[in-house]
Amino acid sequence: MTTRSYLILHGWQNHRPEAHWQHWLADRLAELGHEVVYPQLPDPDDPDLEVWLAELARRLDAPAAGTERVVIAHSLSVLLWLHAVARGLPGLAGVHRVLLVSPPSGAVLARYPEVEGFAFAGDDLARLGGRPLPHPTRLAAGDDDPYLPEGVQAAYGDPLNLTAELLPGAAHLDLDAGYGSWPSVLQWCLDDRTPLHPRRPH
Repeated sequence: MTTRSYLILHGWQNHRPEAHWQHWLADRLAELGHEVVYPQLPDPDDPDLEVWLAELARRLDAPAAGTERVVIAHSLSVLLWLHAVARGLPGLAGVHRVLLVSPPSGAVLARYPEVEGFAFAGDDLARLGGRPLPHPTRLAAGDDDPYLPEGVQAAYGDPLNLTAELLPGAAHLDLDAGYGSWPSVLQWCLDDRTPLHPRRPH
């Protein structure tokens, strides 16, 4: 078995509850013998982009035990990741592939003073997508995400030149949507050729 290193990044107001699919994923990957880094980002209820970027840089600078480093970002951390790419954050070269899940739209972020600083201004997102992203990147979101009213393809797929994967009925892929586990994302972590599917009920 190939040992990989996984960096899992959470979203706004996420205190890494054990019931969340990211916590579930971290536990499953660790049980399989992989290195998993799932940090509590500072002040998750009132985050600061610069502070989160500094924490991300610290995590990326740390040596990874695996032969392949994989990043899985959810919700607000998708914006964190895209800002890191836009700035050419040190450590990005060590990443091999990325999964971006359920990014909230800029219009939604603008409604909340705590997170409005994470939104991209003007055409900055399109400029980022004007050149190839530095890593193979998958983008996925629910087709009924309340935090992405214009749809993931229009909000992020088109500007970034990515074809988004729509997950029917998955909403924001959070606890409210029933995502305490997500077998499909575990399979993607182990094999990047795996298509992403909505969570199957037990």
